[in-house]
Amino acid sequence: MKKLVSTFKLLAVLSVLTLSSCRDENNDIAQQEVLQDKVTMADLKKEITPSSQAVPDVVQSQLEESKKNIEYYLKNDLQITGITVLGQLSTTKGIELSQSLISDQDQFIAIGNIMDPSSVKIGKIGDLYTGEDLITAQKGLKEMMSEEIKTGTNVLEVTWNGKNGKFTTLCFYNSTGIIWDNIFGGLVMMDTRGQVETTNDAAAKVASKWYKQWWTAKWLWGSKRGEIGYKITIYYSGSTVSNTDVSDWGNISLGKAKSESKVIKNSGAYGKCQYALGLCTPTGSLSFNASKFSVSFSGLGSNIVSNGSQSLYP
Repeated sequence: MKKLVSTFKLLAVLSVLTLSSCRDENNDIAQQEVLQDKVTMADLKKEITPSSQAVPDVVQSQLEESKKNIEYYLKNDLQITGITVLGQLSTTKGIELSQSLISDQDQFIAIGNIMDPSSVKIGKIGDLYTGEDLITAQKGLKEMMSEEIKTGTNVLEVTWNGKNGKFTTLCFYNSTGIIWDNIFGGLVMMDTRGQVETTNDAAAKVASKWYKQWWTAKWLWGSKRGEIGYKITIYYSGSTVSNTDVSDWGNISLGKAKSESKVIKNSGAYGKCQYALGLCTPTGSLSFNASKFSVSFSGLGSNIVSNGSQSLYP
């Protein structure tokens, strides 16, 4: 029996060694395939049809306004030094290559709010993201590209200069404007203090009062990109609240948003609500915790999250 046990142990050890060896071989093969399949700009250019058409006025305006805002807020940390028209994506393969290129870990990306320069990070995707964050970022970029970039989409190459030296990004656009670029799309403009509006209709048969707070994210050229917010309304007579309502909203172009709200004091001396709000660019992720009634952000990306409560008195 002892010999049988010893033989079994030996077989078990050999099995572990064999499995480990197979794993190592598989990892080596996978790494070799990645190296062999690495997409280059030269590969993409083969799938682009050169175009003699001028850049649409709306795109030109977006580029110029973005350049002004970047220089105003980031000074010499980031500058546009050149724009080159590459042409038009003419094949499905071109779209697939574009997805691979913009999400490649050697490509540059930027995250943060340019109105708060300390929040801005610029670098290669593989330097800014690691582990699960890298997987989330690359997946988000590819999913966004698969939804937004179609054959016929135009492509620019933007040359940048910053703390990390000189680098280039791909900028995709159509006749209505810029669709995506890892810098233009990765950064936002946002006043983190938010905006507040309130009103009091005491003359109505049933007096009411509401309070509204929201946060707006803008594209680098200044137009609205997304918004999160909530609104609490109380209905009252004299100094007594009879009912409280709350609503919420969250949306963003090329990104993710979540919004939740609930009434936690419906009547009496005042009304009170709780809210959980968040938005982010596609390289990050948002989740809602029902037990804590809060939204949290994970990964890396431009984002704003606001969790809290608001009371309203007659």
